[in-house]
Parts: sequence; structure tokens; C-alpha cells
Amino acid sequence: MNLIDAKKTFQKVKKRKRVGRGAGSGHGKTSCKGFKGQKSRSGNKLRTIFEGGQMPLFRRIPKRGFINPFKKKYAILNIKDFEVFESGTRVDLQKLKESGLIKNIKYDLKILGEGVLTKSLTIAAHRFSGTATAKIKEAGGETETLS
Repeated sequence: MNLIDAKKTFQKVKKRKRVGRGAGSGHGKTSCKGFKGQKSRSGNKLRTIFEGGQMPLFRRIPKRGFINPFKKKYAILNIKDFEVFESGTRVDLQKLKESGLIKNIKYDLKILGEGVLTKSLTIAAHRFSGTATAKIKEAGGETETLS
């Protein structure tokens, strides 16, 4: 192996560019800022979206619709997802989180009626669709509405 074959090892931290330290450094005189202009002055704090006085892009494009900041978010499950539980158990948010059907319990739970339920379960949720309620009752289970 020759010295020419040795590869440079990976550096974890990139070396800081030291500007304004003389002509020999390659970053002297204008300190990599070019000549004159607003960006070469000290105290330059231009926004990244600034377009030199031209009407900015975010103001040129049309905006439509309304985003409701108070919209209620739901974790949605179907009836077919409850087949993993044993008959006669009470299924609430904590049980669903433990089984991995929902990720977290900060959202309200809504049950929809897709699929078939063969076990009688007591399901506690914030909302139930009409078909979901009918299928749970048909299987011999109960629904509990959480507030």
C-alpha cells in the first residue's frame, strides 16, 4: 500500500470558514460577500422569502378555502379490527393502545361499521356510526359513549 492509496477519513465536524483573515486565507477583504449591496453590509437580516421588492410568490398565488383550527381529530377504527379481542371483554382506549390498534390516546375514537363482528364486546368510544352500533348490538355487544 502506498501513501497515494490511503483515503481521507470521514470528518464528523466540518471546519468553520474563517472569513476576513487576510488575502492569503482566500476569504479576506470582502469576506466572501462580494462588493457593495445590501447583503454585503453588516446587520443584514433579509428574510429568505424576500424578492427585492417584487411581489413575493406567496402573495402572488391564489388562496382558497378555510382551515378550521378547532377541527376535532379522530382515531378511526372499523368493526373488523375488534376481532382480535376475546368475547365478553370491555374495549376502551387503553386496551386499544396496548394492542397496537391506535398509536396514542390524545385523539377521540370513532368506530365505523366496515366488516363483520362475531364476538360480543363492550366498546367504549367517543363516536359510533349508525352501522357500527347496529353490528355491535347484533353480535350481542354494547356501546359506551365517552364524553
